[in-house]
Amino acid sequence: MNTSLDIRDRRRLGRLVGIAIVVGAVSTGLITLWSTNVNPRTDDASVRANLIGIAPEVSGPITKLYVRDNQYVKKGDLLYEIDPLPYEYALEKALGDQAALEKKIEDEERIIAGQRSAVIASQAATLTSEASVNSATAAVEAGQAEVTNAKAGLARAEAEHRFANDNLHRLEPLLTQQFVTVDDVDRARTREQITAEAVQQAEAQLRLAQARLESALAQEKQSHSGLAQSHAQYQRSIHEVTTLEPLTAQRKALASAVRNAEYNLSRCKVVAPFDARVTDMNISEGEYAHAGQRVFTLIDVRTWWVIGDYRESQLKYIRPGMDADIYVMSKPNVRFEGVVESTSYGVYPEEAGTAQGLPNVPRALNWVHLATRFPVRVRVKSPPPELFRMGETAVVIVRGDKGQTH
Repeated sequence: MNTSLDIRDRRRLGRLVGIAIVVGAVSTGLITLWSTNVNPRTDDASVRANLIGIAPEVSGPITKLYVRDNQYVKKGDLLYEIDPLPYEYALEKALGDQAALEKKIEDEERIIAGQRSAVIASQAATLTSEASVNSATAAVEAGQAEVTNAKAGLARAEAEHRFANDNLHRLEPLLTQQFVTVDDVDRARTREQITAEAVQQAEAQLRLAQARLESALAQEKQSHSGLAQSHAQYQRSIHEVTTLEPLTAQRKALASAVRNAEYNLSRCKVVAPFDARVTDMNISEGEYAHAGQRVFTLIDVRTWWVIGDYRESQLKYIRPGMDADIYVMSKPNVRFEGVVESTSYGVYPEEAGTAQGLPNVPRALNWVHLATRFPVRVRVKSPPPELFRMGETAVVIVRGDKGQTH
């Protein structure tokens, strides 16, 4: 009878244990489901960082290489040097061209100063010619007045001579009839001779005045010709004055060439733009570097992210600013703190072919309709510089119940 009771007790205990197991399994599943929804988790994540390809801005052989592959460098550290000699020569040439231009401008300024002096001299010569014309015009006017006076004097002398001649011819017949004396006739004859000589003198004076007038007219004509030549020389000297604009306009171009040569020379030394780690380095000293072609890559170690691919049904539980726990495979027992920065708003469907600028997140099975996964970017808080590696596998747990906006 005791045996029967033991069997029943064991069966009852077994049923209780089974019920407890089922209840525990269901409870565990419900808790797991609740935790998965409240704190979304994914092990489909990887560590990411910004990276840039280091490419020279000038071409030339690499003369010195200061880093090695996978080396940690700080901002401002020298990475490599390109042969600076061609760029030093280019800078010297640009400086020489600039100095030659300034020398040419100085020479041209002296030439222009001489040309301006010639303009001033031509202007003075023009003023002198104008004064000569005025003087010649005055001389012509004086000559004309002298000719007029000489003509008037000749007319008076001729009139007096005619009167004296007529008086002599009137008295001579009266001498035979003794109506006049011999003295009267002699005086009349003397008067006639004097007036005749006066006429001759007046005629000579008129001819002299006319000759002076002709000389004054010739001088006036010559002065006008000289004035015309002075005006022509003055205008020619004005047009011959050159300007500095064609030379001064070259200053900006040559100054730009100097700055460009200085810039190219400064780019022969390549430094790290930020704290980074060198990777994908496969060159040695002597390699010819081409401008714009990548030499190696720098991983920006200042900021690290973990990109986790979450099912689209989980995105409603994930918001920017939520805290997250991060675990990496190299340190699975170390928890890193992170914060959700953003969730992706687009992925390229795998069945559509090649991605066109969107993340391509493949699905695990192609015979079952699976939820699409979207990348979630989680920034690592205070990452250790020596631990994280680009592309490292990670696990991300978003703590939605304790999330707060950052």
